[in-house]
Amino acid sequence: MPIVVRLDVMLARRKMRSKELAEHIGITEANVSLLKSGRVKGVRFETLAQICAALDCQPGELLEYRPDGGASEG
Repeated sequence: MPIVVRLDVMLARRKMRSKELAEHIGITEANVSLLKSGRVKGVRFETLAQICAALDCQPGELLEYRPDGGASEG
């Protein structure tokens, strides 16, 4: 999948735990975990907006496009 979810990075930068984010935006910790791992097929814009508001970030800071399928550079 060429879309890489960087939610774990943003949570670390904001010193916020997954549980705190889940409570703040009203989704389960399991769903936050699925988002962090990238094991989702899609995300609602409303949920994305809530995550961005909670983490004070832009969608582009959470999602990255890697045409090589997500392989690390190096």
